Amino acid sequence: MNDIQQPAGVAGHRLASLLTPRSVALVGASPKAGTVGFGMIKGILGGGFKGRIYAVNPNYKEIEGLACYPSLAALPEAVDHVLLGVANQRLEAAMTEAVAAGARAATILASGYLEGDRDPPLTQRVASLARGAGMALCGGNGMGFYNQEAGVRICGFPPPDWVRAGPIALISHSGSAFSALAHNDRRFAFSLAVSAGQELVTTAADYLDFALRMPSTRVVGLFLETVRDPAGFVAGLELANRLDIPVVALKVGRTAESAALAKSHSGALVGDDAVYRALFRRHGVVEVDGLDEFANSLLLHSQPRRLAAGGLASIHDSGGERELLVDRASALGVPFARIGVATRDRLAASLDYGLEPINPVDAWGTGHEYEKVFGDCMAALLDDPDTAIGALCVETRSDRVLHHGYAHAMRRAHAGSDKPVVFINNLAAFGDDELAVNITGSGIPVLIGIDPGLSAIRGAMARRDFRARAAPRPQTAPAGLRVQWRPRLAMGSALDEAESLALLADYGIRVAAHRIVESAAEAEVAAGALGFPVVLKTAMPGILHKSDLGGVKLGLAHAREVKAAYDDLAERLGPKVLVAAMAKPGLELAFGAKRDPQFGPVVMVGAGGVLIEYLRDRQCALAPFDTAEARRLIDGLALRPLLDGKRGRPAADVAALAEALARFSVLAADLDGLVAEIDVNPVAAGPDGPLALDALVIPAEKGSN
Repeated sequence: MNDIQQPAGVAGHRLASLLTPRSVALVGASPKAGTVGFGMIKGILGGGFKGRIYAVNPNYKEIEGLACYPSLAALPEAVDHVLLGVANQRLEAAMTEAVAAGARAATILASGYLEGDRDPPLTQRVASLARGAGMALCGGNGMGFYNQEAGVRICGFPPPDWVRAGPIALISHSGSAFSALAHNDRRFAFSLAVSAGQELVTTAADYLDFALRMPSTRVVGLFLETVRDPAGFVAGLELANRLDIPVVALKVGRTAESAALAKSHSGALVGDDAVYRALFRRHGVVEVDGLDEFANSLLLHSQPRRLAAGGLASIHDSGGERELLVDRASALGVPFARIGVATRDRLAASLDYGLEPINPVDAWGTGHEYEKVFGDCMAALLDDPDTAIGALCVETRSDRVLHHGYAHAMRRAHAGSDKPVVFINNLAAFGDDELAVNITGSGIPVLIGIDPGLSAIRGAMARRDFRARAAPRPQTAPAGLRVQWRPRLAMGSALDEAESLALLADYGIRVAAHRIVESAAEAEVAAGALGFPVVLKTAMPGILHKSDLGGVKLGLAHAREVKAAYDDLAERLGPKVLVAAMAKPGLELAFGAKRDPQFGPVVMVGAGGVLIEYLRDRQCALAPFDTAEARRLIDGLALRPLLDGKRGRPAADVAALAEALARFSVLAADLDGLVAEIDVNPVAAGPDGPLALDALVIPAEKGSN
């Protein structure tokens, strides 16, 4: 056989031997139907592989027309790729043989778990063997992969015959999710589909880089449990943006374990889930919450047209289902196109008497010439300058002439426009109907279910808006501050409130005027100098959450109140006390920062004061960021309307608030490696701008900076 012709985009790639091998050895090949050994053969032959295939099993001379060899050492060449279809008990020996035979890559299907295993466990021993030999390794505990662009199917259970090449790349940590998308629905066509499994050597970041370089890839879907190569993963997301290839991510395993280890309130709120959301936000990743939305998003982004400016324009054959879509679009935050007078006139000219020329359109009247009516109405909507995408919301059934008519109408409207068009089935079900497959293949994706369909459109709108933004321009950190603060932060102990506020002030964040005192007399003098009313707070070392211990006294209007408050604090908690001027009324927010071990400093803004842990109203972003991103974070809060002033309260200076938040992000980035957590709570947001009233800075552990 001739050597396979590698696609130009991935020739010489570090995963070439793994994903576009010229020769493959199937260790454990078997003629027994239904076994993994038989499935390996059917898989590689069924994909049309043009390279050399060697079956390896000492019990046979020939299997399915392939010469069968007793061992890898007996092969006539050192193969590019070894598919290990052996049980866990044979895995280490088989991997050792593959290394000795000079194989350049391998795929492991077995789990790698042994009862009573020794230390290090089998998975680590196998990974060490591969790394030592410089081998790329898919798995273990996976289902292999399909490189449809190159005709390579490395698997233990062959896919259905209808699986074909297409524009979607899928990288999945879940074998079942891989199978659900690759094996059950003929709407999907893949450039690459990988069941990454345990990622013992080769990671999602590696597959992402390869998939983005494949000429046929238009969208990449990631079913992620974790990211094992953060730097490589971020590089892949940056490459995707340079190539304008959307990345859709379904992140599972959102846990709170890391939050339980945080020492500050805000640190506890910036857990794993918040960090990944911040990562995806930074790079314009389309994040989804379930498999239906994941599938719909992949289909929507697999067609070549990008959403235009504006909102959704939809057509329905049911008034009730139109009302349902309007309700769900409102709940999910999907805007409708605000169509103009000319568009309404065109709709009115096509619709039966009594039907309103509005968006969304109920276009079913008498049914007379319905195909022309629906096609003309969609064409009118697509021509409107405020339409981003058109949708026909009906079911697709191959046995209904009516639905074939809908398909013809949408194909005609689609051909006359450069905007995307989709079908949205009202019921969520497999889109495996022949008509749905054909419509999707013509460039009009059939999306399944109103909520998942609308969510996919919302994600596409968010990505469109991300792509339209100017490049971020965060401020430069003030020169010399990192060096100035390094000795204090290197001491390891938490900064007290006065020190924490001083740090914020150095980075341009306005803080409450305050003084440290150690006697009642000093407290009275400080209060007089600052101006009544004042607040007294314990400043004793080691007390991280003062309110929890009754260590805060608010609204002290007279010297005698100051003395009584000081005496109480000194007796219960110790003599060191901070005196601060009471801030003017303002909405209480919180700024927080936490260093994620994978992706660096993450900044939070949210509800503050005593409500920080209860409302859980917050937005997060990777630091640093500019004022435009800070404004988007603030605008994303549920409490955002309160900043505009309600019930006679003055509006807050939101522009100044965004500026302070952006400066805080610069602080977090500049002190990366020196600081573990920062909690600024509350931040009083008022008409005079934000004012930090309390702060807690937790340095990084010694040796981490």
